[in-house]
Amino acid sequence: MATHSENQYFVPTPSLYPVFMSVGILTLASGFIFSINNYNAGNWMMISGAALIVLMTFFWMGKVIAENQSGVYKHWEDKSFRWGMIAFICSEIAFFAAFFGALFYMRIISVPELAGFDPDFTMHKDFTDAWPSLGPGGDVIRYGGALETYAPPSNFSPMGAWGLPAINTLILLISGATITWAHWGLLKNNRKQLVLGMFLTVVLGIAFLLCQAYEYHHAYTDLGLTLGAGAYGSTFFMLTGFHGFHVTLGTIMLIVILLRCMKGHFTPDRHFGFEGVAWYWHFVDVVWLGLFIFVYWL
Repeated sequence: MATHSENQYFVPTPSLYPVFMSVGILTLASGFIFSINNYNAGNWMMISGAALIVLMTFFWMGKVIAENQSGVYKHWEDKSFRWGMIAFICSEIAFFAAFFGALFYMRIISVPELAGFDPDFTMHKDFTDAWPSLGPGGDVIRYGGALETYAPPSNFSPMGAWGLPAINTLILLISGATITWAHWGLLKNNRKQLVLGMFLTVVLGIAFLLCQAYEYHHAYTDLGLTLGAGAYGSTFFMLTGFHGFHVTLGTIMLIVILLRCMKGHFTPDRHFGFEGVAWYWHFVDVVWLGLFIFVYWL
């Protein structure tokens, strides 16, 4: 049975949720391995693992929300939640810093060095330091156990900054303003402003994801910009793809917080669940600004 008092940190009762979550992650990862090795069971394992993860997340987070609503979380828990969220966002900063670092390394160091070698001693005689770089063309590489000749796409074109990416930047900036406006409504105990601000933020998050899906379709079908399009293609899709994944998770969290706001779960004095998601969403906004500048614009 859970133990708790005003001067004691809340300790929940033992739960099997972490065990089932671990099983789901293992099943999903194992299914992916089986799938890429052409085992038919792999796809079903991935679906089963993903379904178990979603189900356990729903029940586990529901349990946490119920504990919060019961009043067992006091100042000790609130402080630990805040420090935990700060640590999580710091880990996310390190995650994206690694990919930005790879981008800078290729643009500033590796591509110019490859292009600057003595042409009499390099395998890539026609390689230049121009960016976006598709990498050396016509090279023999090992792919899937066989030697094949890599040929860059002939219709390649980089993604421009001042079309859909600029619109997406505006969408995220506005969403940062709407969630801040919702926060002000919560602090003033204005439930109408709170719910409306959260609803607008959710709509803008979904709009961003739809625009990015269209952008990816345009990149593959019209620009020849694919994940295999050299150094530029790989860094473009790794950075924007992982950011899109974070926006997806953030949008799901926003929807949950919106539903909780509609149920009146938060008060002006105690609303870390709202604040934690707002911190995460602002982090996603800042990362996108870096992406827009260094991936699309420069």
